[in-house]
Amino acid sequence: MRVVVTGSSSGIGKAVAEMFLGKGHEVIGLDINKSSIKDANYTHYVVDIKNKEALPEINNVEILFNNAGLQNSIDDIDNNLKGTINVTEKYINNNDALKSILFNASASSISGSEFPLYAASKAGVVGYMKNVAIRLAPKKVTVNAISLGGVNTSLNDSVMNDKEKFAKIMDVTPMKKWMDLDEVCDWVYFMTCKNKSASGQNILIDNGEHDLNDRFVW
Repeated sequence: MRVVVTGSSSGIGKAVAEMFLGKGHEVIGLDINKSSIKDANYTHYVVDIKNKEALPEINNVEILFNNAGLQNSIDDIDNNLKGTINVTEKYINNNDALKSILFNASASSISGSEFPLYAASKAGVVGYMKNVAIRLAPKKVTVNAISLGGVNTSLNDSVMNDKEKFAKIMDVTPMKKWMDLDEVCDWVYFMTCKNKSASGQNILIDNGEHDLNDRFVW
């Protein structure tokens, strides 16, 4: 299948792109940075998703993984929300090949934690996802979001390598762990390639941080 992954040069986006390539799919990556993937079935475009006029023409997109994101920057809403809308509207328009769209939201979209613009941008992504799901349901296209808690990526090195901070994080994480990239890839593959009936859902995957902390007072 033809898969488009945004934010494909590093972290979750790169891992997901490589996962799809490993399964024999054609992958097209969009990132503001140069490619870090070398594969015959991979095409890379250096592009800023905030600029909708700059998005490349890509026909017959079958799977779209909206992953590109910023955190705690002045561009969080313009990039994470408006940029994601730019990409989605570009590749769902006049596309009868489409099978699945998955948005990388955040646990912050549910909890409101972390940074104000970031939390707002990701909550907006979830609301927009539901709008797209409604519009594409008659075409049997699944449209969902995954809202991840902590993930073991270099983006989080500043807290992962700080023993005191990470200990505080584990204190409020009931399962006492974060996700690794392989697990994220498993979720992405299931939601885009295996799932045929769940749509309009925002799936919280945070090792119990939001729902399993015992706040009972007797």
